[in-house]
Amino acid sequence: MTELATAPASTTGPDQTALSSIATPTPTLPSAPATGTGHANGGRAAYALRRIWRGPDGDPSWARPALLGLLAATAVFYLWNLTSSGYANSFYSAAAQAGSDSWKAFFFGSSDAANSITVDKPPASLWFMALSVRIFGLSSFAILLPEVLMGVATVGVVYATVKRQFGAAAGLLAGTILALTPVAVLMFRFNNPDALLVLAMALAAWGTVRSIEESSPRWFALVGVFIGLAFLTKTLQAFLVVPGFALAYLVAARPPLLRRIWHTIIGGLAIVVSAGWWVAIVEMLPASMRPYVGGSQTNSFLELTFGYNGLGRINGEETGSVGGAGPRSGQVGLARLFDSENGGQISWLLPAALILLLVGLAYRARMPRTDARRAAYLVWGSWLVVTTLVFSFMAGIYHAYYTVALAPAIAALVAMGGAEAWERRDRWTGSVPLAAVTLVTGVWGFVLLSRVTSWNGWLRVVVLALGLAAAAGFLLANRLHAKAVPAVLGVALVAGLLGPAAYSVATVATAHTGSIVLAGPATVGGGMGGPGGGGGMPPGAVPGGTGTTTRGGAQGGPGAGGQGGGPGGLLNAALPSTAVVQALSADASSYTWVAAAVGSQNAAGLQLGTQLPVMAIGGFNGSDPSPTLAQFQAYVAAKQIHYFAAGGGFGQQNGGSRESSSIASWVSANFTPVTIGGSTFYDLTQPLSAGASTSGAATRTA
Repeated sequence: MTELATAPASTTGPDQTALSSIATPTPTLPSAPATGTGHANGGRAAYALRRIWRGPDGDPSWARPALLGLLAATAVFYLWNLTSSGYANSFYSAAAQAGSDSWKAFFFGSSDAANSITVDKPPASLWFMALSVRIFGLSSFAILLPEVLMGVATVGVVYATVKRQFGAAAGLLAGTILALTPVAVLMFRFNNPDALLVLAMALAAWGTVRSIEESSPRWFALVGVFIGLAFLTKTLQAFLVVPGFALAYLVAARPPLLRRIWHTIIGGLAIVVSAGWWVAIVEMLPASMRPYVGGSQTNSFLELTFGYNGLGRINGEETGSVGGAGPRSGQVGLARLFDSENGGQISWLLPAALILLLVGLAYRARMPRTDARRAAYLVWGSWLVVTTLVFSFMAGIYHAYYTVALAPAIAALVAMGGAEAWERRDRWTGSVPLAAVTLVTGVWGFVLLSRVTSWNGWLRVVVLALGLAAAAGFLLANRLHAKAVPAVLGVALVAGLLGPAAYSVATVATAHTGSIVLAGPATVGGGMGGPGGGGGMPPGAVPGGTGTTTRGGAQGGPGAGGQGGGPGGLLNAALPSTAVVQALSADASSYTWVAAAVGSQNAAGLQLGTQLPVMAIGGFNGSDPSPTLAQFQAYVAAKQIHYFAAGGGFGQQNGGSRESSSIASWVSANFTPVTIGGSTFYDLTQPLSAGASTSGAATRTA
């Protein structure tokens, strides 16, 4: 973090005198004292600790302790009550378990250690979880700890990036806003891929700012590496920031235009190399040597990338999704991010960020082309605008937690624009924007909190009153005593952060399980969508039978499961009973898969309970042609699968394969049903006697 927080070598523009106290050259550190081996080692260690505590020369004395305090507080806050969410999204937890058991599953992101099928995303986020499970063993803590660390790191990266041009105070404000954004608190404590995606994009923003300062193709190539990591986390969503970052470099870097163009090409090539190596391996390997690519219909990662996870998300035609085509999670349009489901997740400071982006660009309008602050506005502003527009108008699978990708940009823009307006607080060009932003934020916070009046209804009144008072204080700043103006700023910050902070506390206090999760108090509603990368479900539909509703998803208990008592459903897995674990674990070494189940969540619960490979027939939605009926029959004939879990059909399928239905029908017509711990399975080693039928077969109990 010392490297990240280092101030830039130079800035440009006529008002650099004002920036000189913010951006100072990187100092050359003096050598640590060395008088003897033991003393030298101790002296160097003490010196290093002092440097970590003090930070770069030129920083205010409070800056580094404040940063370390922010990071420590964020870590404690995110770790608090962490394991209450259990395995969180069992879909990814099962894949992490598989990756901890098999390096092949680790590399491909397989759902099971026997490598039948992958998750419907690239594997980068799973790598960190699988390594954690290898170190600590399978547990909720091991699964979720990497997400917390990614959250703390993202806060630090945003601080370091904003600090470079706007000072330590602005950096701390940006980090604090990010740390208290409800959807960020949710996703940095949850095991969907979004935590690593956001960290990688924040690192790319930091690298872009550095590359502009240094006018360095090597720095911009590093940006490409970070974008490549983001692509290997969540495919094309990583590219939403690319046009804006390239534009910022082309506009603000010092070299001549042709050289700037060449540097951006180098960055693009770095993306191709850093993301493409894994894609090339998957696409070039024969299908027999790797697992099936989950989420695709042709066993192709490229099809998954540009189809189900690409254009399908934009136009709503995700082949194989569940719940039918069309928008999920709110109506398409600019109002989506402010509606009842999305608003409390991300929009608390979204109006302020947009206003301050325009104000900041206006402040820098007359600056030279290479103005570093304007470049920063372009970097973060393009991230915010492009991502907001895509999320607002995408007609396919969309969930409110996707908005965590907006959190760093909102935090940075509010801190940057607010800091620059604060520098002009004694003029109307500063006081009016500060007052307007404070008023809008206070009123919008009141509106958001009014949607959940059954939860701390008094809070909205406090937020509105503080916002109105602070807005008036900014307008009257010239008439106030000089010592009172900082107090007005403090009131404004409390007004803006009190609502999201309260939502964040409620988020930490609540367990979140399943595929669809929401931040905030449990009274916040929202229609069910599809999985984190899977298909959508209509509100109220719980596939696979009944269960208890948990925060953000549906969870069946053991034996819940519709057709004969399958182990889970589309939205979440249910851990199996002890009797089921014992039955599936018996003689497990004789089988490649101890069981098979339609849909990845159904398989995930059994796998997490037994820590043994369970085949996910049809992938997440049960709509992938993996395996085919003929392949499944061959596995059964070779005695590679012991049990088949009943149930798991989801219905309302938007195209895709029907192989899972054919497999389920064939199994029920040819094998003996067994009731184990209240759940129904078919013993694939016990075919029905000749001439018998399912309806006429006697059910035995294990």
